[in-house]
Amino acid sequence: MDTSESTSVPDPEAVESGPVPDGPGRRRWAMDTRPLRRPAYRRLWSSTVVTAVGSQLTAVAVPKQIYDITGSSAWVGYASLAGLAPMVLFALWGGAVADTVDRRKLLLVTNSGIAVTSVLFWVQAASGLGSVAVLMVLLAVQQAFFGLNSPARNASIARLVPADELAAANALGSTVMQTGLVAGPLLAGALIPVIGLPELYLLDAVALCVTLWAVFRLPALPPSTGASVRRAGLREIADGFRYIALHKVLLLSFLADVIAMVFGMPRALFPQLAAETYGSYGEGLALGLLFAAIPVGAVLGGLFSGTFSRARRHGWMVIGAVVAWGVSIAGFGLSGSLWLAVAFLACAGVADMVSMVFRGAILLSAATDEMRGRMQGVFTVVVAGGPRLADVLHGTAGAAFGPRAAVAGGGLLVVVLMLALAAAVPALRRYRV
Repeated sequence: MDTSESTSVPDPEAVESGPVPDGPGRRRWAMDTRPLRRPAYRRLWSSTVVTAVGSQLTAVAVPKQIYDITGSSAWVGYASLAGLAPMVLFALWGGAVADTVDRRKLLLVTNSGIAVTSVLFWVQAASGLGSVAVLMVLLAVQQAFFGLNSPARNASIARLVPADELAAANALGSTVMQTGLVAGPLLAGALIPVIGLPELYLLDAVALCVTLWAVFRLPALPPSTGASVRRAGLREIADGFRYIALHKVLLLSFLADVIAMVFGMPRALFPQLAAETYGSYGEGLALGLLFAAIPVGAVLGGLFSGTFSRARRHGWMVIGAVVAWGVSIAGFGLSGSLWLAVAFLACAGVADMVSMVFRGAILLSAATDEMRGRMQGVFTVVVAGGPRLADVLHGTAGAAFGPRAAVAGGGLLVVVLMLALAAAVPALRRYRV
């Protein structure tokens, strides 16, 4: 590992077992499932499996209900922004909190808050209240709890598996999350005509109860031995940003994601491309395929993550993945055929999975345990904020230059910026475990 970066080892009580070798004749291309042999990580991962689908039921139900009430897509967009601000604020603060308290207890409290919010979503829908204001307040509260929850959940992984399994653990978690992005909306679409929209909220609440049981069975995850007792305030949040600035590999991992997502995520142009460029295939079919292609590619990348999750040059894996993302997005922009476009987007999804796996591993291995919560808080903000900035940028560029030119130009810009960053600052190129 790069000796210029601070690291820490997992809590031996949380890992619960020693190194687990690969079985004889294991196929190297298959997903690396070694972390699932560790009981504590398996409990955390199993809770993710349940919520990956359940959370998407609410993610579909909220905009559907708002549109049913208002008949306006603008209000759907306003609701998204209403959830963004509290998520950003509480993710930054939640990262600081996760570095000062038992992360297991924080997960129990925040998952309980999310579950209660889902129940309140169900109550307002079942009662026929029909209030957009209530929906937006509940969404803001839900996203605040999510902001508090996510840093603690992600930071806990390094205490549950050894360093050489961090990439594999991230691949397992990212794969089920991407699977939820595909399966959850499909399930929601199938269930709404059968059981009704209010019950989607209730199903999410039930899923969160399963999650609470899995988290309850985790070992205690208190602050590291020897860590100073501190509060979670503005100074601690500022310390997190200073820590990132002083550790170049962490800063570069964030910048790599910003480059890929802000300049290379063209989802805002999918509706226009589906109507104008691929309309001959059927606008509805084209739109569905465009939105599904990246998550499907990411799932496939996760299923075959054994081909890359054991790599040691994590920095080069991030660089290569971001460049591959840019090339794939540029290819998508230049594609006149819907099926070729979908293939390029699926390749971009594979590249995104590789990038997620190794950026996540770098954040967990290159930061000390007393800083991991704050690193994950910033990570949550970057992951959520980047695509929203991309929506504005690509929407503006698409109106000015046309959607295909905007997409292709954005992809090429990703390649140029990533290669320039890698050439100018060697810390990411040199990072390995």
